[in-house]
Amino acid sequence: MDWSSEHLPSDESLQDCRVNACVDVVLSGVKLLEALGLSPGNGKDHTILHSRNDLEEAFIHFMGKGVAAERFFSDEEAFHDIAQIASELPGAQHYVGGNAALIGQKFAANSDLKVLLCGPVGPKLHELLDDNVFVPPESLQEVDEFHLILEYQAGEEWGRLKAPHANRFIFSHDLSNGAMNMLEVFVSSLEEFQPDLVVLSGLHMMEGQSKELQRKRLLEVVTSISDIPTGIPVHLELASMTNRELMRSIVHQQVFPAVTSLGLNEQELLFLSQAASGPHSSLSSWNGVPDVGMVSDILFWILKEHGRSKSRASDLTRIHFHTLVYHILATVDGHWANQLAAVAAGARVAGTQACATETIDASRVSLRAPREFMTSHSEAGSRIVIDPSRPVAEWHREGVSFHFTPVLVCKDPIRTVGLGDAISAEGLFYSEARPHY
Repeated sequence: MDWSSEHLPSDESLQDCRVNACVDVVLSGVKLLEALGLSPGNGKDHTILHSRNDLEEAFIHFMGKGVAAERFFSDEEAFHDIAQIASELPGAQHYVGGNAALIGQKFAANSDLKVLLCGPVGPKLHELLDDNVFVPPESLQEVDEFHLILEYQAGEEWGRLKAPHANRFIFSHDLSNGAMNMLEVFVSSLEEFQPDLVVLSGLHMMEGQSKELQRKRLLEVVTSISDIPTGIPVHLELASMTNRELMRSIVHQQVFPAVTSLGLNEQELLFLSQAASGPHSSLSSWNGVPDVGMVSDILFWILKEHGRSKSRASDLTRIHFHTLVYHILATVDGHWANQLAAVAAGARVAGTQACATETIDASRVSLRAPREFMTSHSEAGSRIVIDPSRPVAEWHREGVSFHFTPVLVCKDPIRTVGLGDAISAEGLFYSEARPHY
């Protein structure tokens, strides 16, 4: 089976099914906090936001690092008050949100692809969705789930604070996606829709749920995935998390072995390793650009410890890693093809979507990726020097292939939210899965 439309018969369309959706309200973080009467103080991370003060401290903490993050806001009434103010601010824009819905929108832009979206869909989201995205009646609800996306630009200042990179801080009081309420709808829709690919996301939204409900729903997620017919790849898109116990459960309680493919960024990769005692887990955070050898070690560990092998009944054979200046696609040998095109396509869309251009505009992008690097720090890795005429580098390690590409980074991004989802969508679109039954 192949996700690239160039290999599809002309009378066949790729069916794609996904879970997790909301409306993103995208606006300037500084303008919102000022509208809320907040002023810049000291930054502090909060795993869950309980007040406007917590919001201000967490926003400052991450803006100062230029790092993307997502948090749950526990007070429903306070959140809706903030969301109302945010929606009415000049410059605030409404977009399709939720990792799965964003990946679905990206696919739906291709007229040959049909997408089934099983997340909670309110009236505003329904209006924003592409015509090629189908929503089962059971997924429709009277009220939208809103996520607030607070953006900031590289060099933007607020008081003494100055952002080193353009990025965003996301927060919500989203209980529908957190409870994975559409899982049953998703499973019941499979037989009629017959997808060629399933995309699952929103597990991070469970952080707002009790431990008991988290455990219960994770088991139901695994059961739902097991109901998907053999041979249909399942891609899991991870997102920002703070609950190590929940992440450990996702890794160990059969979720990883049940999916075929993972998509994640540098924050999620390091947090995963810290939660599950993987390589370089003593590192508290990345210092600037994530070290390629360290990233490679963690990707290799995930596939070796939790991926498919002769001795392990796991479906996991692919990880698409993305950070601002480079991407890596790691695959278990024998299960995937077209990796070079897939990883290059993901890098290309990162440059075009951030700058809102159809093609790469050389005057608006810069190359910040390391020109040479070690492929490992856990063992004797090799040194790779990037060849500008063949920028995708490839190396192998014990049955796992790595494809590395630099990214042409947009100097003044128009919009950063949804970039990771666009990267994963393009990578999946160009990836060729080799069926193993």
